[in-house]
Amino acid sequence: MIKVAVVGFGFMGQTHTSNILKNNKMHLVAIVDKNQEQTKNEMTEKAGNFSIGNITADQLLSIKNYLSIEECIEKEVVDAFVISVHTNLHYKLSKTALEAGKHVFLEKPFCLDIVQAQELINLADNKNLILMIGHVVRFMPPYLKLKSWIDSSEFGKLKFLSLSRFSGIPNWGQWKEKQHVNNFTGGALFDLSIHDIDFALWILGEPDSIICNYLPGKLSLHDYINANWRYNAKNIQVKIEGGNIFHSKFPFQAGFSANFENASISFSSSNLEFIYVYTDDEVNQIPTGSLNDGFCNEIEYFTNCIINNTKPVLCTAESALHSVKLCYKHSL
Repeated sequence: MIKVAVVGFGFMGQTHTSNILKNNKMHLVAIVDKNQEQTKNEMTEKAGNFSIGNITADQLLSIKNYLSIEECIEKEVVDAFVISVHTNLHYKLSKTALEAGKHVFLEKPFCLDIVQAQELINLADNKNLILMIGHVVRFMPPYLKLKSWIDSSEFGKLKFLSLSRFSGIPNWGQWKEKQHVNNFTGGALFDLSIHDIDFALWILGEPDSIICNYLPGKLSLHDYINANWRYNAKNIQVKIEGGNIFHSKFPFQAGFSANFENASISFSSSNLEFIYVYTDDEVNQIPTGSLNDGFCNEIEYFTNCIINNTKPVLCTAESALHSVKLCYKHSL
């Protein structure tokens, strides 16, 4: 079994912990977090964009707690680290883990500093280690279904794609420490809308042109974006809209609408059971898996890459860096 330690036990750290505990190829040996008391309490996570299920106190009784990744490396036998901390710590913690010969699953976004991200890629390659960035939308069933329809041209050629993602201003975990997270996360552009930017880049490639409007919020100058991408040769337009400028209790919502030659398709997180396919004559409901399955799927994929000693082709660190670079083109 792959021995794993989770670094950062906030909302996303708990999400990954829940899926590691369910994975029969992984063994959770440690949690690294500055708030050790939190890891001893029963987790029925309410904060965040979605429910992660329950992590009980009993499940965590045998898990060691450490205040630093260095202490964990010194005292535990660990094969891989799952790192879920604020973006400004991604480089330092990932570098420490890789230099110690450990595989790394790093929550998105990669690094806001392009040079630092490339350094981590080179370090992982030189040490023959797996470095994977958690672009979970690539593993979510509804989005994979959309990709399959685009690739197969089942409904004809894609003409227009709209991707959206909104939430209230995050007020859980370290997000409450506004003086620490302002200007460190990149705001909604790099923390939220990057999901759709990465997905569109993954399935269609880099656009020929980007026109983007944006608004400042409490976390950055780009806490709302409305972008239009143009692919000249393919004659495809993509709209990406999202942000977290709304009040904290505003519900999370994400989805897509796609117009093909022979059908129009829509999906929304407000109705997780179906993708809707519309023609001029009928409406069909296509069952789809949960969005939350994506988090389980990406951890399973990361685990298999370690076991098989194969680079994560479905989500390479290079492609994650490309997504960060493309985000910057929306902030000009």
